[in-house]
Amino acid sequence: MNALVLVLISIVAFLIAYVTYGAWLSKQWGVDDGKRTPAHTRGDGVDYVPAKSPVLLGHHFASIAGAGPIVGPIAAAIFGWIPVLLWIIVGSIFFGGVQDYGSLVASIRHDGKSIGEVIEANMGRSGKRLFAGFAWLTLLLVVAAFTNIVANTFVSVPQAATASVLFIGLAVVFGFAVHRRGVSLGIGSVVGIILLFGCIAMGNMFPMILSRNAWIVILLGYIFVASVTPVWILLQPRDYLNSYLLYFMMAGAVLGLLISRPRIVLAGYTGFNVGGQYLFPMLFVLVACGAISGFHSLVGSGTTSKQLDRESDAKIVGYGSMLIEGVLATVAIITAAYISQDQLTALLANGGPVNVFSDGIAVFMTSFGIDFTIGKSFVALAVSAFALTSLDTATRLGRFILQEFFAQEDADKKNPLTNMYVATGITAGLGGLLAVTSWQAIWPIFGSANQLLAALALMAIAVWLKKTGKNNIMFIFPMIFMFSVTLLALGFLIRDNVAKGNWILVLFPVVLFGLALVLAYQGYIHLSKKDEETTKA
Repeated sequence: MNALVLVLISIVAFLIAYVTYGAWLSKQWGVDDGKRTPAHTRGDGVDYVPAKSPVLLGHHFASIAGAGPIVGPIAAAIFGWIPVLLWIIVGSIFFGGVQDYGSLVASIRHDGKSIGEVIEANMGRSGKRLFAGFAWLTLLLVVAAFTNIVANTFVSVPQAATASVLFIGLAVVFGFAVHRRGVSLGIGSVVGIILLFGCIAMGNMFPMILSRNAWIVILLGYIFVASVTPVWILLQPRDYLNSYLLYFMMAGAVLGLLISRPRIVLAGYTGFNVGGQYLFPMLFVLVACGAISGFHSLVGSGTTSKQLDRESDAKIVGYGSMLIEGVLATVAIITAAYISQDQLTALLANGGPVNVFSDGIAVFMTSFGIDFTIGKSFVALAVSAFALTSLDTATRLGRFILQEFFAQEDADKKNPLTNMYVATGITAGLGGLLAVTSWQAIWPIFGSANQLLAALALMAIAVWLKKTGKNNIMFIFPMIFMFSVTLLALGFLIRDNVAKGNWILVLFPVVLFGLALVLAYQGYIHLSKKDEETTKA
């Protein structure tokens, strides 16, 4: 089969879903521009800062995408490209997109607070505290997985390391110029994009060659600083410029596919049991962010909801971003499927899935004259830029959760753990300790925890909608399915790591499994109540 056909199928499916299903969701939830968003009602110039929809779309997409929709589909390619592609399309439309959009709407209706706060308002304080603990542990896995992936990328493509460092400086200058010097967004964007390609050129001339462990230390220092600075200095401008990296990368990939028209070589289906891993449930946790991700609900309710200018922007930012991520995931599986199994294995061994993706897109772009080395550096920069965004966003969210958790526990006196620097340091430090393991060991646990977090978010929104008298049917089946998939996957991971004697990697799934079961039971009680009193949304 021609690889281009797969991309066109996914794009058409996502466009139809956005226009039809997305509009239906908006109507069901009563999205209304007449209601002021928390960015305006609680504006503080640090976290609550209204942003134009293109800027916020860039921030949100860059935060949720990271390397997840690239690493996940390629890791799941062991089962063949057909089941991976089907799950990407169905999952993005009816699972991930619904969760992302719903969590954003739920948050702005709760003053821009996190999903944990939404749970407290609708299920009680104990539910919120259980969810906070689960979410924080999941964020540690996010930090560990993405720090590992970025460090490996910088080692395998050192040109991208230099470009990434220069890009961070460019984003700071861009943010200062637009937000403090009154430079128009249009002019700033043109200049920023030109300088962005200058960063790529400098990276190819002066590659930074450091060890993996050295990069891990540097990355942990970076995410600490980035996670405590006001969003307008780095987070908003960098993520906005990141979005152009994505658009150019995806345009280059599609154009390259259109010209080169590679054929799919990888088997469409390889079997239900591959190397001791079962398609159900492992396919659904390995694909991870490519179809649905609990991390997205934390981003939507943690940072994005505090920057939403109008309620109607939630559709393009929440639902639209997940569908764009679905296209990216489709391109990712193609980069693994157009080469032989031996080539795939070799690329995975030298740099992991990001190396597979960067190599594949660079090959596609050579069809219209882009040098392979420059193309690969550009793609590696784009992926690492998204992963860095996910890293510092995850650390910022971890800081929020710790501060909220201990502020509620001891409201009468100041607890050191409510200090933003202490909370950030603990989150980054513990995530960094996990990062010294391999991404292959962390990814299945991250995927399982991440998808289980999605099930909990779906449950939280379903309970809120029921209490406000709105239709929640679009959450019920996805919630049940994700609970079934992830709890079974965690059980398998606990069994496998016990057999291998990896006790640290046993502890995480055991704790997550227990917390999720208790929360699921609480959610069941609230959803099964017959005469729930409704409140005004």
